[in-house]
Amino acid sequence: MSLLEVTGLSHAFGDKVLYRGASFSLNRGEHMGVAGQNGAGKSTLFRLLTGEIVQDGGRIVWQRGIRLGCLDQYADLPEGETVEGYLQTAFAPFYALQEELDALYAGMADGAVQAAAMERAAQCQTALDQSGFYLRDSTIAKVAAGLGLTAFGMETKLGALSGGQREKVILAKLLLKSPDVLLLDEPTNFLDAAHIDWLAEWLSSFAGSFLVISHDAAFLDRVTNCMIDVEFGAIVKYGGRYFQYMRQKGERRAEYLREYQAQQRQIRRMEEYIQKNKVRAATAKIARGRQKQLDRIDRIPPPQLAAAVSLSFPALSLTASEPLRTEKLQVGYTAPLLPPLSFCLRAGEKAAVTGFNGIGKSTLIKTLLGQIPPLGGAFRFAEPVRLAYYEQELRWEDGARTPLQEVAARYPSLGEKETRAALSRCGVRAACVRQPLETLSGGEQSKVKLCLLTLTRSNFLILDEPTNHLDRETRAELRRAIERFPGCALIVSHEADFLAGLAGRVIDMEKLPE
Repeated sequence: MSLLEVTGLSHAFGDKVLYRGASFSLNRGEHMGVAGQNGAGKSTLFRLLTGEIVQDGGRIVWQRGIRLGCLDQYADLPEGETVEGYLQTAFAPFYALQEELDALYAGMADGAVQAAAMERAAQCQTALDQSGFYLRDSTIAKVAAGLGLTAFGMETKLGALSGGQREKVILAKLLLKSPDVLLLDEPTNFLDAAHIDWLAEWLSSFAGSFLVISHDAAFLDRVTNCMIDVEFGAIVKYGGRYFQYMRQKGERRAEYLREYQAQQRQIRRMEEYIQKNKVRAATAKIARGRQKQLDRIDRIPPPQLAAAVSLSFPALSLTASEPLRTEKLQVGYTAPLLPPLSFCLRAGEKAAVTGFNGIGKSTLIKTLLGQIPPLGGAFRFAEPVRLAYYEQELRWEDGARTPLQEVAARYPSLGEKETRAALSRCGVRAACVRQPLETLSGGEQSKVKLCLLTLTRSNFLILDEPTNHLDRETRAELRRAIERFPGCALIVSHEADFLAGLAGRVIDMEKLPE
């Protein structure tokens, strides 16, 4: 049974057309992955499905009465509430139902029992039994442990959480609400490997339906039973898991290319015949007939290719043998988060900083950058060091600026042509360069940030979760750019596949000596 029908969907932002008459359906029990290049319109599709924005054309029809749950990574949290208290609010409708049931029972005890009251009490009791309301404490404990919330404490106030911890709490509440359909936009961005495994198991056994956007191929292959591909204005649905979809898409693209090339050969032959014979009296009539045939051909559009990405970080020379050294460095805000850190990076060395979310990886980075003071010990960058920093949060001094304006503000010596070329090399499409940054997808914003990094001359890269939001091709090119960079790099990432073979050493913050 179809839970969602999308037909003839059309939508554009300015000159950027995202969909042209696109259609697909979501059926009961389907676990649907959403794939496509950065900027193709995946996140915008979710905003259309929830009614946050209105499509330019076409219809979006949900089955009546469907309970929809959407992962909102920017949801406002009550700062003074505890993690435990916030998760309990996932059951708010059932608390209200329990109060109604108690009132009905109290009324029955005080006087005559009415048939309508008894019927309503039975309905309330059945709804509470089926909802799992009476098992809520154990369910909360299970989800909290699975997503790693218990590691930082269920009594922790929400206002004290890091960005990654807040993401986990928001995701946990959404799972506890257990709606009929889930919309999940990059749910693994702030999860460690163990928590991704847990989420994959939870989603695989989810009785409802969901759509999930993710650039994690292995995760998608584990949780999906169908896919939609958003590309060049179209939405194409495929049966099967992610890697089956990739094979089918490759076969489909190869067949399309064969059909296009065959038609182009036919067109060239007809054009050559017409050109040779239209001026000869004996063959002019036949040539005119061929021209009519040519005019009637339904021409296959040429295959479109995704924007190529070419990243390179301009390097300054680095003569120091130890560009960075820490001595019993203690990091945190009011109390140390970790044992004292002592390590050094040698010239050209690439090091990965790993550990579960919330352990203090970003706090270490902010301390090294001078954004927060150390609580003890010391660190020192050698004098020739010039830093280039990639921050994981998508925030801008002025979100109303366009990518062109942002790059021009940071690098005023560049002309518009040079600025466009720099953005293009990083995969920022021409249709996006004049849109406000705050309206771009997470992947497009990340590419603008990468562009700024490629314009910064440095000899020491500090990259905090640089792969979040990036598509597979851009991740691969980012990895190659880091490998080619002759200076040092300190990389915070939860993606083991990205770090494997890239980092010469690993600073595992879960295994620091006391």
